[in-house]
Amino acid sequence: MLAAFLITFREGLEAALIISIVTGYLVKIGQPRLIRTAWAGAGAAGVISVLTAVVIMAIGAELEGTAEQIFEGTTMFLAVAVLTWMIFWMRTQARLIKQTLEREVLSAVTTGTAWGLFGLTFVAVVREGVETALFLSASAFLADGLTTLAGAGLGLAAAAVTGYLLYASTARLNVRAFFDVTSLLLLFFAAGLLGHGVHEFQEAGLLPLTIEHLWDINFILSETSPLGEILKALFGYNGNPSLLEVLSYASYWVVTLLGVRWWVERRAAPVSALPR
Repeated sequence: MLAAFLITFREGLEAALIISIVTGYLVKIGQPRLIRTAWAGAGAAGVISVLTAVVIMAIGAELEGTAEQIFEGTTMFLAVAVLTWMIFWMRTQARLIKQTLEREVLSAVTTGTAWGLFGLTFVAVVREGVETALFLSASAFLADGLTTLAGAGLGLAAAAVTGYLLYASTARLNVRAFFDVTSLLLLFFAAGLLGHGVHEFQEAGLLPLTIEHLWDINFILSETSPLGEILKALFGYNGNPSLLEVLSYASYWVVTLLGVRWWVERRAAPVSALPR
């Protein structure tokens, strides 16, 4: 539940911030009549996102045995890839979201076509929605489906309330700090997904077992205990992981942390080179 809550709260709040920025700017430039168009685009994106999640879960439910293991492992690997890219992107783009959206809204309004504004909010929100559908599907493979659904519902509700309060009040969210904190938590989730994806591929015979159980501490903290299930869903806890699972988990952290540092320095270099 915690993993589902965190994912939907983060992605839902980002979508809420996008809608808030767009609608607020439309009022600012004297085009409140176009707010319905913006909401229509966001609504359509929500429908597509829900359908994506339903399709992924339906396919997974129809598969059995090796095919199911391959499908779940592939979904987890894909979720890790998308989640990691999103974190890299947000490291440099979070502070520019408002300016970029306002510029695109002005461009859409200037052209005089409602479809331009519809497409803007649709594309902006559907990206968050499809990402969320993919992450929740991968999370559901690690936990009970109803628990995942409950966590997702609470996360979306919390995001909607927080987004409304930010829009309706003078309160301001430190966007960069928010995404820095949630990105760190999601990195733990991504690392756990990677480890479980490796586990699924090993069970399917696509990856070697090497050392099947590097250690076994289930007698101390069982994966099936309430705490063990929470840690498994949130951080990828495995009481008896294989050598390859441990190596993939550790390698993910090393590669990602070094990659984020390189990415930030690479993006910052052109800015520092500009004449003052």
